Amino acid sequence: MSKGSKVCYFMDTDIGGYYYGQHHPMKPHRLAMTHNLMLAYGLHQHLDVYRARLATTEELTTFHSSEYIDFLRRINPDNAQEFVKQLQKFNVGRTGGDNPIFDGLYDYCCLYASGSIDGAKKLLTGKAQIAINWAGGLHHAKKSEASGFCYVNDIVLAILEFLKYWPRVVYIDIDVHHGDGVEEAFYVTDRVMTVSFHKYGDNFFPGTGDIWDKGSGAGEYYAVNVPLKDGIDDESYFQIFKPVVEKVFETFQPSAVVLQCGTDSLARDRLGGFNLTVKGHARCVQFVKSFGVPMLVVGGGGYNIRSVARCWLHETSVLLDREVDDRIPYNDYWEYFAPEYRIHQPPLDLPNKNDPEYLDKVRSKVLENIRHLACAPSVQMQEIPPMMYDVDEEDETDPDVRGGKGVESSDNYWV
Repeated sequence: MSKGSKVCYFMDTDIGGYYYGQHHPMKPHRLAMTHNLMLAYGLHQHLDVYRARLATTEELTTFHSSEYIDFLRRINPDNAQEFVKQLQKFNVGRTGGDNPIFDGLYDYCCLYASGSIDGAKKLLTGKAQIAINWAGGLHHAKKSEASGFCYVNDIVLAILEFLKYWPRVVYIDIDVHHGDGVEEAFYVTDRVMTVSFHKYGDNFFPGTGDIWDKGSGAGEYYAVNVPLKDGIDDESYFQIFKPVVEKVFETFQPSAVVLQCGTDSLARDRLGGFNLTVKGHARCVQFVKSFGVPMLVVGGGGYNIRSVARCWLHETSVLLDREVDDRIPYNDYWEYFAPEYRIHQPPLDLPNKNDPEYLDKVRSKVLENIRHLACAPSVQMQEIPPMMYDVDEEDETDPDVRGGKGVESSDNYWV
């Protein structure tokens, strides 16, 4: 582990072994491929690498209901018939549904959630400027309901951690799907601004994220939605991404940023319809990084596992300010990257349904909404107790021993 590094990286080698099912598009195996590429390129030598622990029930219930978390803890494929009413209530385990029951489901949730929670804590204590948790980014999960392959909303949990100590957090989502779970959690507060660039229309999941959805009450205009159409390419995407994000940072002046990097917005994804390349996707990451605000970077969607590994490897290199060779070195998943064995692939020959007139209208309306916010909101902060763990002491534990020194959660102090 490089002690001088300001970029920390959370990973558990077991997480790639969880299995949603044979025909399910979500494949946690993509995380093992990404991590293996990281090792092949030697990027781990420039990162502070931590093995993810199991998040506690207390941490998960800072957002999720106790009843829902208890259900996730108890359910498994063998006893599902004992929970018929709860399966329907919590949107889990329906035949052919998005959110199956599988072996180790609760541990899987605890692993991916802990990387985002602990990443936030590393940023809060100044131990890192950037924290990466590619296993996280499951942005659809609701307070008491699974949704869109997501059971626990690690992003909301991380943002709540930030809000105990810092006044404002901006959430930016470049997944092809609307970040509905995160937006819903903070829809009526002015302490979190949610900014989502996503496909909208044609009954595309989750069906939310219209440009007119802008928050409510104290949170009015703090939900920013940029609805896009199929086929958008790198140049068109960045032409709308750049001015919107610039205006958000100028107006909101966030203390921290959470960037969700779902790769289903790339060309060749099984479920998306965009036409972004790895370079175009990473350009957005680089732009957000350029503001110099403490930054938690998480994964998200991505259903072409080869594209996922390519993209998150490249974006890790961008976050480290290190160039990597386009030619993929030999690794455990070498054959997956045939026949070109390269990180970068050209876009597809697809029509871009986002014509300049449409993008101009969307950009103008979004910027008009943001202009309703004259300046960053002031926050009346109450006295915050000290962190319930010693950072230096925690760092002395073996990062490869799960559950060595637990991190206790404190009360939720966000207003």
